[in-house]
Amino acid sequence: MRGSAVLAKKFLRRSAIAAASLSGFAAIAAATLWQLDRAFPPPLPAALTVSTEVQDRDGQLLRAFATPDGYWRLATRLDQVDRQFVDMLVTYEDKRFWDHRGVDVLALARAAGQFVTNGRIVSGGSTLSMQLARLTEPRDSRSLGSKLKQLLRSLQIERRLTKREILERYLTLAPYGGNLEGVRAASLAYFG
Repeated sequence: MRGSAVLAKKFLRRSAIAAASLSGFAAIAAATLWQLDRAFPPPLPAALTVSTEVQDRDGQLLRAFATPDGYWRLATRLDQVDRQFVDMLVTYEDKRFWDHRGVDVLALARAAGQFVTNGRIVSGGSTLSMQLARLTEPRDSRSLGSKLKQLLRSLQIERRLTKREILERYLTLAPYGGNLEGVRAASLAYFG
């Protein structure tokens, strides 16, 4: 009986030391990430560079001009886009968009598992926040390092923008072929 009490005491002591060490490591990691977040903020301008629009007195678009970098990019607000389109976009691109804080661990695990079993990328694990990070800060290559940077940037974006703002920026910046960016520019170009 005495031996089991000594073993239990050792186990509790080791568990307490492990818990304290883990807590200390978590606190140091959180402080480090906070400092890095402040030192290297994401490139999120207050206003996106969008096409100049000429409208009539009723607010109807008469003409739009390309941005200085040659893109047709019209600012998009959620109330300008059909709700079914937004629902479809979220369902297709990031079905847990409203529930995560920038990274969908389940989607990343699924994509990694598919990559391991198939030897190639079958589907992605990027969230809309991660895609916005890639759109605001294009990557040079498709590497694990650039994916990690994109993941960290998405966490920063989620801390700074609301879900609505993330969707609006995504709907304004998403590429739709050639020099068309954003759902409004694409719908005007393709459907008039």
